[in-house]
Amino acid sequence: MTKPDLQAVPTAFKHYVENVKDQDMMAALKDSSVKFLSIIRSLPEEKGAYAYAEGKWTIKEMLCHMMDAERIFAYRALRFARNDSTALPGFDENSYAPEANAAARTLASLVREMETLRQTTIDLFANFTPAMLDRKGTASNMPMSVLTLGYIISGHETHHRKVLTERYLAH
Repeated sequence: MTKPDLQAVPTAFKHYVENVKDQDMMAALKDSSVKFLSIIRSLPEEKGAYAYAEGKWTIKEMLCHMMDAERIFAYRALRFARNDSTALPGFDENSYAPEANAAARTLASLVREMETLRQTTIDLFANFTPAMLDRKGTASNMPMSVLTLGYIISGHETHHRKVLTERYLAH
């Protein structure tokens, strides 16, 4: 699978697609998850409540955000792959975060959920035909393809892995 044409990727998501370096989408989905989960598994439980600055999400809130986003992007991909032309709304991650109940979760439970979620995402994308991957739909008033959504999912995780290592764990 070749990367989507960056000119066709909505500007708001272009940096996520650019985060996927020289990998096809399926390899990127697998690789980004392995790298991210290995970091999270190495953290002590108390680190999950850490935020690197006032007003920033805790690590556990960031993990919940990542799962919310992956579910939404995968749902969009499913709808578009099934040739559903209904325009889909956007979502406000800042409204979702306080409702995720992250503080009551353990890092171990979040890791298990993230691992399971990524496997279902991989299974979903593995069964899309080339024609399905090429299908487009509209979400957040932006046209995008199923293939682009797969790259966004992987690139979004890569983005947060960088944030985690550079801002949360650099102290």
